[in-house]
Order: sequence, then structure tokens, then C-alpha cells
Amino acid sequence: GAGARALGFTLDAAGKTETYDGSTITSQVEAYAESVLTALGYGTFGRYDIEQRVGGNPSQNTGVDYSTRVSTAERSLIETVSPGSTEMQGEAQITNTRLLDLKKNKLAAAFVGDAQVRGKDALRVDLTTAAGFKREFFFDARSHLLVEESGSVGGVAGQIFYSDYRPESGVQIARKLELHRGPDPRDTYSVEITRATINQPIGERVFDLPLSAQVKLPDLKALFKEIDDNQKAIDKIKEDYAGTRVEDETEYDSNGTAKRRTVTESTFFYIDGEEISAVLKRDGKPLSDAEAKKETEKAQKRVEEIQKRAARKAAKEEKAEEEGKQQKDESDVGIEKFLRACQFVNPRRERFRGQDLLVFDFEANPEYKPRNLAERIVQKLAGSIWVDEKTHAVVRLEGYFAGDAKIAGGVLASVQKGSSFVFEQEYVNNEVWLPTLEEVQVGARVLLVKELRATDVIRYSDYKKYHVAATSEIGKPKPL
Repeated sequence: GAGARALGFTLDAAGKTETYDGSTITSQVEAYAESVLTALGYGTFGRYDIEQRVGGNPSQNTGVDYSTRVSTAERSLIETVSPGSTEMQGEAQITNTRLLDLKKNKLAAAFVGDAQVRGKDALRVDLTTAAGFKREFFFDARSHLLVEESGSVGGVAGQIFYSDYRPESGVQIARKLELHRGPDPRDTYSVEITRATINQPIGERVFDLPLSAQVKLPDLKALFKEIDDNQKAIDKIKEDYAGTRVEDETEYDSNGTAKRRTVTESTFFYIDGEEISAVLKRDGKPLSDAEAKKETEKAQKRVEEIQKRAARKAAKEEKAEEEGKQQKDESDVGIEKFLRACQFVNPRRERFRGQDLLVFDFEANPEYKPRNLAERIVQKLAGSIWVDEKTHAVVRLEGYFAGDAKIAGGVLASVQKGSSFVFEQEYVNNEVWLPTLEEVQVGARVLLVKELRATDVIRYSDYKKYHVAATSEIGKPKPL
């Protein structure tokens, strides 16, 4: 459908567009934003994953091994959120509704009858999700305040008791909570709330790592400049590699049920840092001879466009040099803008694909005033960056929309909060980082009416070192 085709275009040009060439970090982020906007002309999609509820990230990163980041005690809880498990999702769904709009949220409520909670009369109500997850709620028979909730997660029974209600801005809040998990009395936790506020914003820094666990950020301007300066060398090395890419596109209906899926397998190589691909199979079926010929012609046309653009750029630079004009350092401007537009926080070091990397989070700088639509979209983004300081490369980039992004005031389209993208690389032959994963999940409403959702996952593999020569014909790359 149009939505899937648009999303496919978004990822094909995710890190580089006609406007933003992807030569700097800023340009790459802006290219992602512009690609999303371009895709909205056809339709965009996605949803926020349940992973954020258990300490993961909002992008459903199926290619990331989180087992190296959690303890044995935490793993048993996280493992309940598996492809076949609905318990954690059900608990999150019920909790997030705050017991309101049950019909809209597809929750069934049943009054069970009278009950006793710690020697006092109570009324029991059971809530059940559409997937069959059930949780019991007990309300005081006189005040109708919640005094207990119980249910099972991962086969382990759990209870939460609420007491010592006191008003805050007209709302009764339980100041004491007692949590029980399993039959062992040692798995009991008491929580006492000393301060509560109603409908107040939560500072972004509240959930940062403790300062003792953070590392000192390097000079980011210098770091990004080194990364940008190193990009030409990386692009040159990439031209010696070819590989296989498999793209898995899925569209969903309004209920989150997959309605269309397409899997495309292609071969690819690089010219001037850009990926040139040709489809080999669609949904497991090889292309016909006519279709394969069209793919070859399309790849040839793309190579010629890149060569012409490179020639124009070289001629422009040569003319400027002859006239003695100072070339404007666009990358430095981009770095300055990126540093002004974003805040960089929560620095730490992590082990990723066998390498020790610097990791830090980025978020919008509220004091920066965007000057165009792409910058306004970028300012809605937040996420994390993984950097290899030795090779001056961005190894992993994940971002998500921290708020809804409206196009033309929402009349044309609105990208939903939680729409996200992920980009990952691996160190190949101990000389260059090459892509392994690109993932986009987007949710949007187009023309105030149509709601579109989809995911697009591209996996790169089977890297082989070749020497690719761009000639008048595109053939299979020859091994060195």
C-alpha cells in the first residue's frame, strides 16, 4: 500500500536526502526528520513499545542484546515480556487507564461481591483485558477508596495494599503502599510517600543515572567535528564493500493487528557514501528477468546521478578556489546548530558489539528557536547516541518523538508521540563500521482522518570486501 511504500522510501534515504547530504551528524538527524515528513505525503505510522515500562527503550529494538545490561534478578521480570506473553502488557494497559473509560480501552469490569481486606469490609471488582489478562481490585466498603489490588505476572502472585489516605489538591492519595511478590515474606516492600503533587511536570533529569555512575562528557564540539571530518575516509572504505539487505515492512490496522507484510531481499554496494541497491526477491520469490533488468537500470541511473552531483560539487569548489573565495564550512555551522538545539545528558560507558563506547542522551533545548519545519521536527526528538571515540564513528543512534509533531497545524498530518527510529552498525574487518540495522516505527494521522501505523526493519548482512568500479554498466562486483 501507499503507507508501506512511503515508509520504505523513508528508510532508503533515512540518513541522507536531497536537502541534507548526511555528511554531518546534524545533517543525518535532519535527514531522518525530512524523510518522515516526505513519507507523510503518502502516510506514516508506529507505536510506543511496552519496553519503556521495564527500563528498555521506546523502539522495540529486537536486534539488541539487553541481557548484558540487566542483573539476574531483573531478568526474570523482563523475560515475562516475550512475544507470547500478554501479562505485562495487560498490567500496563490497566494501570495506564487509571480505571477510566473502560469501554474505550476495551476493558471488561465485573463486580464480584463483598470481600475482606485485612479485617475490613471491601468490595471486589475484576478487570479483564481483551487478551484475557485479569487483575482484582478491592475498594473500601465505606469510602470506596482502593485498598488492594492483586494479580499474577510471570506465574508469580503479587499484591499491593494501599493505606493512610490524605488529600492533596482535593485528591485522596494513599501515603503508604505495601508490595508483596510471591509467598516468601522477604519479597515484601514498604513504600511511604512523603510528598505528592497533582498534575505537575516531572523534570527530565529525575530519571538520570546517579552522578557517581556517570562519566565526564568530552568536548562535544570537538568530538562531532572529528566524526564529521572522518566521514569522507569512512565513505571511501565503504566503497570496497557489498552485502545483502532484507527489508521487512508491516502495516497495522487501528487495533494494532498486522494487515499487510512485505519482505524484500536486495544486494547493495556504496558509491560516494550512498547505498545503491537492487532487489533480488520479494516475499521469497526471485524477480523475473524483466523485473531484474529494471532493477539494474534503476541502480545504473542512481550511480549516474551521484557521479553528476559529485562532479558539480567538485567544479564549484574548484571555481571558488580559483577566485580565491573562502568556502563556508557547513559542517561547523551544523555542529554549532546541533549543540544549540539539543541538550546532552546522562553520559556513561557501555559495551556494545565487543567495543567500549561513550553513550549519552540528547533532548530538545527549550531555549533554542527553530527556524524551519525540519528544525521544528528535530526539536521534538529525543534519544541516545553511542560513539566509538577511537574510530570517530556513531555506532548506534536511537531517537523518538517526545511529543506529537504537527504538520500544517495538524491539518496535513500529525506524527504521534513515541514514533521512533534506530540505526546500528558493526565493526567489519577491524577497519570500518557498517550498518546492521535500521528500524522505524511511526504512527500518524493524515488529513485529520486517516490513522496509519507501520514498522519497517532493514537488516544488513553478508558483508564481503570488493572493489566496485562505476562504469557504463552495473554488473556483479568482482572480488579482490
